[in-house]
Amino acid sequence: MSTATPVQGLAILGSTGSIGGSTLDVVARHPDRFRVVALTAHDKWQRLLEQCLAFRPDYAVLVEPAAAARLREALAGTGIRVLEGSAALLEVAALPEAPLVMAAIVGAAGLGSTLAAVRAGKRVLLANKESLVMAGPLVLDEVARSGALLLPVDSEHNAIFQCLPPTVSGQVAPGVRRVLLTASGGPFLRRSAAQMADVTPDEACAHPRWVMGRKISVDSATLMNKGLELIEAQLLFGLTTGQVEVVVHPESIVHSLVEYVDGSVLAQLGNPDMRVPIAHALAWPSRIESGVESLDLVRRGSLGFEAPDLERFPCLGLALRAAAAGGSAPAVLNAANEVAVDAFLGGRLNFTGIARVIEDVLDRQPVVAVRALDDVLEADREARALARSALRGVTG
Repeated sequence: MSTATPVQGLAILGSTGSIGGSTLDVVARHPDRFRVVALTAHDKWQRLLEQCLAFRPDYAVLVEPAAAARLREALAGTGIRVLEGSAALLEVAALPEAPLVMAAIVGAAGLGSTLAAVRAGKRVLLANKESLVMAGPLVLDEVARSGALLLPVDSEHNAIFQCLPPTVSGQVAPGVRRVLLTASGGPFLRRSAAQMADVTPDEACAHPRWVMGRKISVDSATLMNKGLELIEAQLLFGLTTGQVEVVVHPESIVHSLVEYVDGSVLAQLGNPDMRVPIAHALAWPSRIESGVESLDLVRRGSLGFEAPDLERFPCLGLALRAAAAGGSAPAVLNAANEVAVDAFLGGRLNFTGIARVIEDVLDRQPVVAVRALDDVLEADREARALARSALRGVTG
């Protein structure tokens, strides 16, 4: 009797980003296991064209209509359907022929399509942490209702997942005392607070260990990324704020640790390459080759750990504040951060001004209960307006 694994259809939401590209690299190594059904991007039609010609999906989606028109013309005669607009993202996220969905759209823009995939009962490979940060309880309620499976792709959360016994998303595993999220410290780990005022976008995006998009790279440089991951970890694994701690680990070999009440500490180690957690999530509960070289601990030498400096990296402290407040506070934090980082990347705000804008918004916007998606979206809209207002008064 044959034991061959059936080919599974996959939709990649945000295929032109770093996570999307790494996902396609893993998929290309296993044509007998995965078939790309849909690829999506915001406006990078030329990159999406290359991916479409290589993987021949049934659908290609571009949010920007003008970019979609260019792609549609370039793919004429291939049989690939080119769709456009935000509604098309929701459509392909729910396609029955794609039971696997990689949710890799960066920021709040990925919330709608992630929810669509969850509501369709998909196996959702979650790289879009902002969906849980903004609307975690609502997303988890939909997971319970639809029977969807959330598999974390962020290296830290995937590491935690691997160190825990099987459990339901949002429920704590028995015997867990705490979780340690590791942070590389980014490119400015040894830079003084005074020196950070003059940081350029290119410097902030030059991560010493990981290859990421510009927005996530800036978040890593401010340690906001670790703050968002802390909120995500609480929600995914049913933990309290006090049960999740951040530890700086510059080598990025230990991706996170789980401590149990008996004193045992389990850790997941590996070379810093996103293909590892992607391959794990794609094949779970099986294992497949990812293309990443074996970890040589002797060559790597010693591994270091230290506490984060909240004075030099105030964004992490602001995330801890939002996590403790709960309700709409994490959505407000995320929205203010997205506006501030965009201003920094656009040359309208200096690096240290990012935290000041976020703090101003958290101080001014009251925390409200989140009972429905509209509550999240309203908090997001108000926070963005306040952040844009704060930009006019913050010079760093």
